[in-house]
Amino acid sequence: MKRLHRPSWIPIDPYVLLLLGTVGLAALLPARGTGADLASGASTGAIAFLFFLYGARLSTREALDGLKHWRLHVTVLACTFLVFPALGLATGGLVPVLLTDPLYQGLLFLTLVPSTIQSSIAFTSIARGNVPAAICAGSFSSLAGIVLTPLLAAALLGGSGGGFSGGSVARIVLQLLVPFVAGQLLRRWIGGFVARHRKVLGLVDRGSILLVVYTAFSEGMVEGVWHRVSPARLGGLLAVEAVLLAVMLLLTWYGAKALRFGREDRIAIQFAGSKKSLAAGLPMASVLFGAQASLAVLPLMLFHQMQLMVCAVIAKRRSHDPVEDTSDAVEAVGEGEEAEGVTVPERVVRSRTGAGTGRRSG
Repeated sequence: MKRLHRPSWIPIDPYVLLLLGTVGLAALLPARGTGADLASGASTGAIAFLFFLYGARLSTREALDGLKHWRLHVTVLACTFLVFPALGLATGGLVPVLLTDPLYQGLLFLTLVPSTIQSSIAFTSIARGNVPAAICAGSFSSLAGIVLTPLLAAALLGGSGGGFSGGSVARIVLQLLVPFVAGQLLRRWIGGFVARHRKVLGLVDRGSILLVVYTAFSEGMVEGVWHRVSPARLGGLLAVEAVLLAVMLLLTWYGAKALRFGREDRIAIQFAGSKKSLAAGLPMASVLFGAQASLAVLPLMLFHQMQLMVCAVIAKRRSHDPVEDTSDAVEAVGEGEEAEGVTVPERVVRSRTGAGTGRRSG
């Protein structure tokens, strides 16, 4: 009897299963009292260290080289921080028919976080798109998101989003931006170490985010926020997110075509401009929402798995398009680094950045 295998184009992200397990642990054994204080302090330190590592990983030279393809990067940033938030605001009309106000706040926050890096690169490579552009676009989006996401959250969510204020923005700067800048400044001395120990540090990344999720959902359980969510509301949230993802996939593809981008650039724009980063969004939500973070990150967690599954199917179909260069084959989605759920083989990134296909981004 043949053993059944899961199709490679339907990725069930193992990390999402770990996240769900962490949510279950927080529901059964939430941190209380002194334990909650210890978990909160550890979570704060973990988030700062996480963004320090992000800064140490980002190649300043690579980012500067990517500016040569500025039209593509501006397009991705516009999709991420202008079009997405506009659609998020439009979903406010679905309250209270499909969404409760807390779920809407979480959905709106989802539209404000930066794009992914790892999965954008992986899917672009699978579809034989412009991988160097995807690398730079994801990096620029993550860097911009450290500043733009809290500012947009303060402007669009206001007091209804969990008490946003100048203090909230200041906490983001101290907890996220300062460690990131420190990582960039020290990259000259620690960059080699970080590169040599990517797998180990990737485990630190994922462990840090699991701790953030446990702390946030523990606070939510103690505050009783989950009594406000019903299965019908969750179903409505999933339906809204499916429409949101479909709209962004269509807009990025046909919008890039209207802007006269080539096929490979359009692929990079579609995958970098239609997705949201779980790795960046979870720590930010923890800082900004406090006890309300459990509901705030629920839409992001659901959207993350949905975008992986849908984009994997699209990337697989795009890989069969008639193009000249078919030398680099990428096997589908597997275990991810930095909680993105997708691995990018280093040989693929090197070959793409060294001899890019079609239009180069530098």
